[in-house]
Amino acid sequence: MMAMFLPLLSRLLRAGLLATTVALAVPAMSADEAATKALHALFDRQWQWSAETFPEFATYRGDHRFGDRLADVSPEALAARDRMAAQFLAEARAIPAERLSPTDRVSREMFILTQQRFQDIAAFPAARGMSLRALGGPQTQLAELLQVTPVANAPQVQQLLSRLAAWPRRMDQEIALLRASAAAGWVPARDVLQRVLVQLDAQLADDPEKTPFWTPFRRLGSAIAADERAALQRAGREAIATQVLPAQRRLRALVADELMPRAPADGSLTRYPGGDRWYALQVRLNTTTELTPQQIHDIGLRELARLRGEMEAVMHEVKFEGGFDRFVQHLNTDPHFFHTSPQALLAGYREIAKRLDAEMPRLFAELPRAPYGVAEMPAHMGPNRAEYYNGPALDGSRAGFFFANTMAWRQRPIWGMETLVAHEAMPGHHLQIARATELRGLPHFRRSGFGYTAFTEGWALYAETLGFELGLYTDPYSRFGHLQWQAFRAARLVVDTGIHALGWSRQRAVDFVAERTGVNRDFVEGEIDRYTSQPGQALAYMIGKLKFDELRDRARAALGPRFDIRRFHNAVLDHGALPLSVLEQVVDDWIAAQKS
Repeated sequence: MMAMFLPLLSRLLRAGLLATTVALAVPAMSADEAATKALHALFDRQWQWSAETFPEFATYRGDHRFGDRLADVSPEALAARDRMAAQFLAEARAIPAERLSPTDRVSREMFILTQQRFQDIAAFPAARGMSLRALGGPQTQLAELLQVTPVANAPQVQQLLSRLAAWPRRMDQEIALLRASAAAGWVPARDVLQRVLVQLDAQLADDPEKTPFWTPFRRLGSAIAADERAALQRAGREAIATQVLPAQRRLRALVADELMPRAPADGSLTRYPGGDRWYALQVRLNTTTELTPQQIHDIGLRELARLRGEMEAVMHEVKFEGGFDRFVQHLNTDPHFFHTSPQALLAGYREIAKRLDAEMPRLFAELPRAPYGVAEMPAHMGPNRAEYYNGPALDGSRAGFFFANTMAWRQRPIWGMETLVAHEAMPGHHLQIARATELRGLPHFRRSGFGYTAFTEGWALYAETLGFELGLYTDPYSRFGHLQWQAFRAARLVVDTGIHALGWSRQRAVDFVAERTGVNRDFVEGEIDRYTSQPGQALAYMIGKLKFDELRDRARAALGPRFDIRRFHNAVLDHGALPLSVLEQVVDDWIAAQKS
């Protein structure tokens, strides 16, 4: 999953990442040219505004002009953005779609959908302020940002120091938002807050050099003279000790002393004021469909039953004597199925990635130029954190990375590694996101690699299934690993809706997933806390994957022997991430073009 962007992206969505005060001006020229120029001027203004207003987001995308700043998330700033949102949306709607090219019509539609999404979220201020999540939030945001902060020269390090100095103010704003949400009855579940405390404690060493905030100071550019390097590192130690760590401790005190005593045992949205309406919105936004929670729940049960049957078929194929539970226990305890060290696990992931890279031309007509690496996940993420991918910078200055949890090497069986690499790297997240960054004919917001989880995670889950054509899953155990991960994503449809629409308890959700999929119970508990604190996001994977399956089958049936899987894959990827309804129209248009 794309976890590195999640804390920032969630903040952007809650805050309403849209604004402009510039009136739409239509110059005296042909209508088509005027509409096109107006649309792209609007896109450019929003992109520039977002870099200035959300400088962390700019850093992630490779724009370092505002690297000395942090976003203002005060109530006044959020209110101002919300007021500007309506005007921004109105500008886009005022541009007549019929006067635009087909590509620009799609861009306009996506822009409007995105801005309307921010408007919808702004209607739930208490819910959007409940920002502490099992996978991250204000408690990990700075540490994650520092991983991609450039420090090649002294001015860049000075920018970093300015950001560290700004962190106390930012944290105080975050704390104020959390208190306001809590006052309105929105406090995260107890187990979620416990994970937040663990993440904070992993960052709070007395020695600044033993904290994740010291990471950029270990990689200062060689162009910085030795004496200047020493001075910058001294300033870094001072900033971490006197600015960053006290701010993190204030957040910890809030969580432990104020929120934990008020935290519910279970985080079902059925227990929060207006939670049912908030969940309905999250389901719609994350799936980009009109499916109801009950419909999604039923899809999950259907897919899980199918995949469980295939998993049991593998068990019979290897002639294992015993039931499913004993088979899973065997796979998770036999030393034969595990690497012997964190380094061996990392090397194993890299070997799989290297094999996959050579096979990509078999299924794709064009591949991204941006490279990717396989790296160790930062230690403060904890041993129960799922692996994740972080995309390349838009300007090509930073590669993409698949981050592997080497701390959990004893819980990462070899038979589950191939499908994970296919999901996070190639042909999954890296191929799709890196390809999007290189689509120069699209506006920046469509190349930025986020926004439609059903597409990005749906593609990555679909990409896992391509492993059969790419030389993966040649032994039954790796095939079982692939099926188990697919079943795990199907189970998410059941438990996410079960928790937030049907009132399931945490224990019921944990038991269901562990028993139906055989996934390690400790890992499942972390995942259930993730779904609890980030409702609806986990629905995107399987719903998106099923749509890719459906569209591929539709294209193959319509084109018969003229169907080219390589061209089909590029047809669905070469528009960036799309809502599923827009993706369906794109594929239908592609089918019609192929027929003609």
